[in-house]
Amino acid sequence: MVTAPSSPWWATDRHADRRPALIQRNRLTAAFRSWFAERDFVEMEAACLQVSPGNEAHLSAFATEAVGIDGARTPLYLHTSPEFACKKLLAAGETRLFSLARVFRNRERGPLHHPEFTMLEWYRAGAPYTDLMADCTDLLRLAAVTTGSRRFTYRGRDADPFAEPERLTLAEAFDRFAGIDLFATLSRTGETDREALARATAAADLRVAPDDTWADLFSRILVARIEPHLGIGRPTILCEYPVSEAALARPAPHDGRVAERFELYVCGVELANAFGELTDPAEQRRRFEDEMAEKLRVYGECYPIDADFLAALAVMPDASGIALGFDRLAMLACGAGRIDDVIWTPVAETQA
Repeated sequence: MVTAPSSPWWATDRHADRRPALIQRNRLTAAFRSWFAERDFVEMEAACLQVSPGNEAHLSAFATEAVGIDGARTPLYLHTSPEFACKKLLAAGETRLFSLARVFRNRERGPLHHPEFTMLEWYRAGAPYTDLMADCTDLLRLAAVTTGSRRFTYRGRDADPFAEPERLTLAEAFDRFAGIDLFATLSRTGETDREALARATAAADLRVAPDDTWADLFSRILVARIEPHLGIGRPTILCEYPVSEAALARPAPHDGRVAERFELYVCGVELANAFGELTDPAEQRRRFEDEMAEKLRVYGECYPIDADFLAALAVMPDASGIALGFDRLAMLACGAGRIDDVIWTPVAETQA
């Protein structure tokens, strides 16, 4: 797609360049809806306005407010995910849900990020999170068939969407790509040892700042040394995250240091994030409070905790759920270079 960067998306020549990928995106949407319908999933639509946008430390939301007829003002947020709404519906008795939701994330803009985008989420009550791995495999293949793509490519990396994904634990990935024993920095119940990871990070020739937390160092290693190797040649399922890095996931039954969380990577691009869902409201509140304390430390702000969500969690059945960046998958399947190329009307970039 060769157009001048200053050309607006609605310019005739630029739209002509973008249109083939946009039509392919529509075909993907229809194909995915059919796939879920054939498996008895119910499509739901979550309200974008919520009392809490989510409680992950490094997700930034768009804030607004509702004004009552009496002039009273109530803070609200555009949701960063339909997750809370989906889980409330699981508590209400739904067993298979999916949503193609417009979601909003502030402080995000780039080739793989857009402030408003489409999140495909789906949930299976009573199913292990490994079932979601199989779903991902099916949907990657469906995306390739729908767009007529034999391989997905991004910035010189490629992957076969029809290949069986590699499954790799975080501990295996840290050892293979960074030469770091991740478990040497975790207690048997998942508590983190910041100093141990700082020494390992420095030994791997990565920067360590005095105020870095264990989570900061974990993320730096993941981004610099591990993610570039994932999903090359074939998709990668990166699983068994440390419990401290899985605020919404339940601990793995075989090892208290890790949680039932995986991420899907293709061509070095993170596509999806999945959990065996935590259903303990007291533990969930504790984790949210920890996340918001970290957000306050780093960004000087925090978000309310949705008490209604915690109440629903208490009666929600065991379930597994996943969020997949639909625009990113469309981008890979269509061979587009930027996420904006597969969004019909991109949000205008602010000018300094």
